[in-house]
Amino acid sequence: MTEKQELLNGNLTKKSNSRSGLMKISSYILALRPWSWSGSLMPTLLGSTLAYKNLNDTTDGTDFNYITLLLTLFTVVCVHGAGNLVNTYFDFIKGIDTRKSDDRILVDHILTKDEVVSLGALLYFFGCIGFILLAALSPAKMEHLALVYFGGLSSSFLYTGGIGLKYIALGDVIVLTIFGPVAVLFAFMSQTGRLEWATIYYAIPLALNTEAILHSNNTRDSEHDKRAGIVTLAILIGHTASHVLYAFLLFIPYIMFVVASMKYSKWFVLPLVTLPNAFKIEKQFRSNDIDFVPRRTAKLNLYFGLLFVIACCFIEDLPFITKR
Repeated sequence: MTEKQELLNGNLTKKSNSRSGLMKISSYILALRPWSWSGSLMPTLLGSTLAYKNLNDTTDGTDFNYITLLLTLFTVVCVHGAGNLVNTYFDFIKGIDTRKSDDRILVDHILTKDEVVSLGALLYFFGCIGFILLAALSPAKMEHLALVYFGGLSSSFLYTGGIGLKYIALGDVIVLTIFGPVAVLFAFMSQTGRLEWATIYYAIPLALNTEAILHSNNTRDSEHDKRAGIVTLAILIGHTASHVLYAFLLFIPYIMFVVASMKYSKWFVLPLVTLPNAFKIEKQFRSNDIDFVPRRTAKLNLYFGLLFVIACCFIEDLPFITKR
């Protein structure tokens, strides 16, 4: 073999290794289900926005900390990503994920079970590191912040791990709680150092919207889940009632914003920009064309949440938050 051929083969090997490394990284990212992160990122941004408005309205010397914001986002995404991996792992070993399932990571052998477990453990570890750094910066008491954080972390695991709340029709309760009040309260407390129960009012629209993602997913998979021997809310109430519930979860937040715009500020109409898309998704659900409804609902949740956060930024006096 000539020197030129050896050099060419070496370059081809390097390119192949590089391509293989990129494919592995893309597989890890796919396993984390980034399309679902809006469910945790939006309430975290909302809680941080509420904290910003509250701190600007007080004179206790506490300033909004952007490093704290970044650490909060990092910590929340790590825990959410790890929870998604726990879900992937337990759904697979319990025989729930099959060739017809939406989650293909283990079904198609894109990653091994050991790789999923290792990545999940690593993300939980990074989440805890982020929490430690956050607790060092935050004015909140360590025990208060830890109670909220480890409550969220344990819930992300118990959703399918341990007792598997998802499998006994309690997954909806977890999603409504964690991807709403808990995430908003955690972000608000990290900045201000105190509890503010009024933040729960602001969390309700996002919590309902995020629950719509889970409920559409469970409705789509209800027949398969039933054969696998698990119980979800969608199975318990049937398809017709599931459609009614989905419409309720999807449209009640818009009604709340209409009321808030009339009573408090016109800026609350901003999330209504996404209403036409909500009608399109609901129509797909109603016509049983439901395969892509969960992802489209998640995309709607992202835009809906961003517009909600922007509205809160522009409102000078937020009800129950600012005291002017």
